[in-house]
Amino acid sequence: MVTGKASPAKAAVGDQPVFAYIASLPQPQRGIAECIDALAAKTLPGLQRSVKWGMAYYGVGEGWCFCCGGFAGHVKVMFVNGAALVPAPPVTPVAMGKSTRGVELESVDDVDARQLAEWMKQVTAVPGVGGRKR
Repeated sequence: MVTGKASPAKAAVGDQPVFAYIASLPQPQRGIAECIDALAAKTLPGLQRSVKWGMAYYGVGEGWCFCCGGFAGHVKVMFVNGAALVPAPPVTPVAMGKSTRGVELESVDDVDARQLAEWMKQVTAVPGVGGRKR
């Protein structure tokens, strides 16, 4: 069941835990998360995946750069250091850090693949979170 809080999925590094997390989501959240995951895989060579804090986290190299999580009625895609992205994503999430920004997607039709891919490229060009500075 998807609620207003992150999933109880256990923290684990790797593709399989993220695929299992996404598969556990109800529709339409599952379809949205599958779309975001596929876009990340297509856009970012060397993509790394992890489940942290009940959401799918993505990074390239050292650290995690953005996350995707299913909630009641929507999926959040949040970019660490998102305030520095151009244009800055519109949503400032609660309790995710002052510079985190993102989007809330209610259906697959809300996915702007061009804009999301651009943000993914921008955010992975700067040091992520949870690792050494590049």
